[in-house]
Amino acid sequence: MAVVSAQELAVDPPTAARRLLGAILWSDPVALRIVEVEAYGSDPGGPWPDPAAHSWPGPTARNAVMFGPAGRLYVYRSYGIHLCVNVTGGYDGEAGAVLVRAAEVVEGIEVARERRPAARRDTDLARGPGNVGSALGISLADYGTELFDPFSALRLELESPVPASDIAAGPRVGVSVAAEIPWRFWLPASPAVSVYRRSPRAAPLP
Repeated sequence: MAVVSAQELAVDPPTAARRLLGAILWSDPVALRIVEVEAYGSDPGGPWPDPAAHSWPGPTARNAVMFGPAGRLYVYRSYGIHLCVNVTGGYDGEAGAVLVRAAEVVEGIEVARERRPAARRDTDLARGPGNVGSALGISLADYGTELFDPFSALRLELESPVPASDIAAGPRVGVSVAAEIPWRFWLPASPAVSVYRRSPRAAPLP
């Protein structure tokens, strides 16, 4: 698998998100093929204002990596339990990131099963952002990892771009603001894609 420059992700978040579909995310010995992602944009002064993004308040200790170069790992704890995996995108100095929502295990499936004993099927091992982090064995210490470093145990390998005709798009899951923005992208052919759930705190559909 060819390792491609992080510059391919130094674009607007939706373009970076679509580029990540089909990519391979390694945390030796487990490898996941990314099949569902969500794009998140910038603070109000940035080029992609997004009130649903962690970057919205501006740089903080938690979100600082979102404002740095593309191709870094942004990991955070969700609801005090799950660790969510994000890949930074956008221009250096402008916030942007892509949440990995679901993936298929393509290497190290026995290790992934040990890490996710509650999964009923192999397609459930990395379905949902918290399960992606669990299957990979991610920790908060991995925050900021350069994912295009070929010597890292945690790395990203971009495959050939997925044809636009093979990608579906729709609103993001669980966000209470900017809930209509169609920045969730997925591969409909994959059984590992998660189920869409609209936040009960979001504005009612018309």
